[in-house]
Amino acid sequence: MNKLPDVASLLPHEAPMILIDKLIDVAELTIHCQVNINSDGLFFDKQINGTPAWVGIEFMAQTVAAWSGYHAWLQDKPSPIGFLLGSRRYTTECEVYTQGQVLDVYAEQVMESEGMAAFSCRIECDGKELATSQLNAFVPSQDKLEEMLKGKNND
Repeated sequence: MNKLPDVASLLPHEAPMILIDKLIDVAELTIHCQVNINSDGLFFDKQINGTPAWVGIEFMAQTVAAWSGYHAWLQDKPSPIGFLLGSRRYTTECEVYTQGQVLDVYAEQVMESEGMAAFSCRIECDGKELATSQLNAFVPSQDKLEEMLKGKNND
């Protein structure tokens, strides 16, 4: 069995913006990561003793980014910069992910075309589904990214 890389090495982020903790499993179209809800988390709110459930969208987005980073890692390339374009039908069964919970975050690519992709995502805790959504993302080619950045610098 191949050793999986540290999830932080797959993300084009730096602390404290790395919100997912561990890569559990990854395949051609799927990924499974974990998030430990604790008081060290960037979005942890002591008043509610947890992390608001709306942060789940970012847990999902970073799981998708880790999937992309893993496939780049397999080719000895750097993790690509991607853009979350939006989410559809984000539903949650709770308002707060509470301290001590270990969240399992799953994503599956359901469509990809020219850098645009859709992923079906879900968050579970102890086998119970807590949140679902479809995320739409865009990973531009290096040329397109440079063009986008050049345009930004001309403003």
